[in-house]
Amino acid sequence: MKTRKTIRILPPGLKNQIAAGEVVERPASVVKELVENSLDAGATRVDVTVEGGGRALILVQDNGQGIPADELNLAVTRHATSKIASLEDLSAIGSFGFRGEALPSIGSVSRLTVTSRAEGAEEGAFIEVRAGEVAAEGPAAPAAGTRVEVRELFAATPARLKFLKAESTENKRCQDTLMRVSLAHLAAGFSLTMGGRESFRLPQGQALAARLQTFWPPAVCRDLLPFDAERDGYRAHGLAGSPATAQGRGDRILLYVNGRPVQDKMMLSAVRQAYKGRLISREYPQVALFLEVPPAEVDVNVHPAKLEVRFLEENRVFSVIRSGILQALATLEQPGAALADDFPAPGHAPFSPRPGVSPTWLPSAAEPGAEPAPAAPAKAMRRPSGASGFGDGPKFPSYREYQAEYRPPRDLPLPVAPPPGGGDAPAMAPFRPVGLGEASVSARLAGTDFTYLGQVADTYLVLRRGRDLVLVDQHAAHERVLLAAMREARTRGDCQPLALPLELTLHPSEAEAVQEAWEALRAQGFRLEMDGPARLLVRAVPPTLDAGEAREYLADVLAEKARTLDDLWTMLSCKSAIKAGQPLAVDEALSLLETWLATPEKDYCPHGRPVAVTWSPADLERLFKRK
Repeated sequence: MKTRKTIRILPPGLKNQIAAGEVVERPASVVKELVENSLDAGATRVDVTVEGGGRALILVQDNGQGIPADELNLAVTRHATSKIASLEDLSAIGSFGFRGEALPSIGSVSRLTVTSRAEGAEEGAFIEVRAGEVAAEGPAAPAAGTRVEVRELFAATPARLKFLKAESTENKRCQDTLMRVSLAHLAAGFSLTMGGRESFRLPQGQALAARLQTFWPPAVCRDLLPFDAERDGYRAHGLAGSPATAQGRGDRILLYVNGRPVQDKMMLSAVRQAYKGRLISREYPQVALFLEVPPAEVDVNVHPAKLEVRFLEENRVFSVIRSGILQALATLEQPGAALADDFPAPGHAPFSPRPGVSPTWLPSAAEPGAEPAPAAPAKAMRRPSGASGFGDGPKFPSYREYQAEYRPPRDLPLPVAPPPGGGDAPAMAPFRPVGLGEASVSARLAGTDFTYLGQVADTYLVLRRGRDLVLVDQHAAHERVLLAAMREARTRGDCQPLALPLELTLHPSEAEAVQEAWEALRAQGFRLEMDGPARLLVRAVPPTLDAGEAREYLADVLAEKARTLDDLWTMLSCKSAIKAGQPLAVDEALSLLETWLATPEKDYCPHGRPVAVTWSPADLERLFKRK
């Protein structure tokens, strides 16, 4: 039988250790708490130094109001604060810290030294705390403001220490934390030094877009759209990214409530709802969203680290956020907006494998004598607003120029025969049926019950299966085929050398991104070389890409639109696939369709769009309102 233990009050040291578990999760948590304390003290300059990933040292120096010498001891005592005094204050909190737990919690798991001189005081004071106990205190002569040193974090709590990640990972989290705080306080200046090297320095009074340029790649920052919406005392403002610059992860959706960085599912849902119909699956926009609500209508005291909040009027919050984002996106649709066309101009050369390159879907026994369809006259294409600005090489249309949003083919006119005289149908590419002499032989897909009828709009392949009509998106089908082939030989790393290397000038965030993706890019066939800290040389590219396509692909990688190796393969399959608006000869179309039908997961492209749309006779009757 289990022995009953008596109820007892926990000793102070153990209380502080438990409290620290709520507040001090990792070094980035310490940076957040100390920087927010500085801002609460009215600091206009905050300098942060991190050593050893935060384990060895976290130093935060500010020029705020400072702490009077006779209050330093209280500052490291639990539940001692100058920010609230009554229950009424708790219901309308306007500061970041208010519980009085940060400094004592940090001091219980580290060696903490606080040195401060209050405004107007002739001298300052210091206090040192070790494992929750005051070890030393006395006078000091610092500059006005407060200096907090945290050394040997978690040294006395090895159980907590073992859960920390590598130094580079903890450094990155500290940087991300200071970045998020700095975006909400543009009037203040910030700096971060890690490992003896200054990571960034932000001047006071920066605009939001200028500050984001320090952290986000240029390709993303060029297309940020401002918004500012207000409704019933609730205001949502900030910057929203163009759908053309969406990426494969949501870490650039930054949410704030009354200047406080938060993680809120309802706010995120409002952002996603505003982009609905503009993004395909697994894509996330870039958004810096600042929500201002009356303090009495938001509860910031529902999470130990103050990362979550609770709203009194959730519907109002959802509505004003959605309205703000839609306001930004509406500017894309205004005349004169720098937008790419939904589809590229007709006139791309018919698909053919490059000399010496074995295509992944064209069988060796291609039908002889098939003549490629003639290409329409080419027209100049606008450079997409989200395209890379690297170098002066040829500009190629991005995926979203011709596939910005999936539109069901049923919206396209589908003539049953070519226009009289063989001319093009107005405002669309002609429908090219398979010749009657070929229909009984070459148009039948081997080993299937599908019959190929032709191509419409130089984009969709028309099939008949029994009594059903099927349209296949040639780009989406080829994407799926290429991705399957790449996965099968994903580590081979075949490449084609370039006579002259591509030269890319890198933003600091891009230099970091290319280092993270280095091995994955090598497995794909890229041969890269760093020429200094901010210059990348590309000496070889995958066989499926030419130099211009490789440049555009790398621009997407550097903008962190892909996170895993499989994401990179997906992007590469998109860049390598035949394009919408590209005429296909009969043998090319048949070869693609036969290979696609034998490909796993063939119903959807790698981005989640449908590859084929099918109409049964009943569907057609409904479309023509026969029933």
